Parts: sequence; C-alpha cells; structure tokens
Amino acid sequence: VNGIGDRQMVTVLSEIAQVEDVQLLATQLFNAKSKELADMSVHGLVTGDQKSFSFETEHFEGDVGFAVVETTNDAVIIDRLEDLIAEILACKKERELSVMFLAVVNIVSLKGTLLLCGPAEVSLARAAFPDGISNEGSTLMDLGKRVSRKKDYIPAITQAIQGGWSKPKN
Repeated sequence: VNGIGDRQMVTVLSEIAQVEDVQLLATQLFNAKSKELADMSVHGLVTGDQKSFSFETEHFEGDVGFAVVETTNDAVIIDRLEDLIAEILACKKERELSVMFLAVVNIVSLKGTLLLCGPAEVSLARAAFPDGISNEGSTLMDLGKRVSRKKDYIPAITQAIQGGWSKPKN
C-alpha cells in the first residue's frame, strides 16, 4: 500500500489477523523456516536464492553468482560446509560463472558468513571485504554485521571489481 511503512503495515495486518504477539509469531515463522532449511538439499540451499551479476571492466569480464541463505541457526548450515563447497563449484560450472559465493546470514544475531569455493572467490572476497576474517582453509569468511546482498555484499564486490580486481590465474 502506497505511503504505509513496514511497521504500520504490521500493525494493520496484526489487527486484521487478530495476532496479539507479532514478535512471537515472527520468531515461530523464522524457526520453522530454519528447520526447513536444515533439511534442505545442498543443491536447494545453493540455488534457492541465487542471483547473477555481470561485469565488464578493463581487468575483469564475467558473471558473479551470489546465493544467500537466511536462517536463525547458521551453524546447522555451515556444518555442511564440505558438501556446500562441492555444490557451489558444481553450480558455478553449470551456470558458467566466473565467481560464485554463498552467504549464510543469521537473522537473529545479524551475522554474515561467506563460503569461498576457490582462489577467485578468496581473492575477490579479500578485495571486497578487507576486514573480513577467513578460517585457516580459506573456505569461510566472517563478514560481521554485513547481512544484505543488496546493501552490503554486491556494492562491495562491485567496488572491488570496478577498482581493478582481476581474477587470479589458477
């Protein structure tokens, strides 16, 4: 509805639906979604909410795939790291992407974790998020409070690519 903000709309809808505790309902919905995600195939996790972004600069020309999984329990998803990395690589090859990322976002603690499937992803992630903390195997990067593909991830990746990032020679 034009002119009505999210909070106002929640108020209106909660009155119509006779919901007394909107926060409780939201928590129940997020927990149900997270349980569903925990049981989802790795293919579903990697391709479920994935978008591609095309770039053409002097140093890099190609497509960057970026998938996001939003959950209240990121550990359940990250515990499947090995299988997720294999699926990210398969999706990257199948869709002919130059780079492919999967971000796991904890919507309760507002914490983002980026899964890195290879040298190009590690290189671009380090260029885009220089303060991100990688694990020993460089398969995970803690992005702290960055949680939005639209506001946090893609602008930083775009800036890194437009700033001269080039894909490493594998």
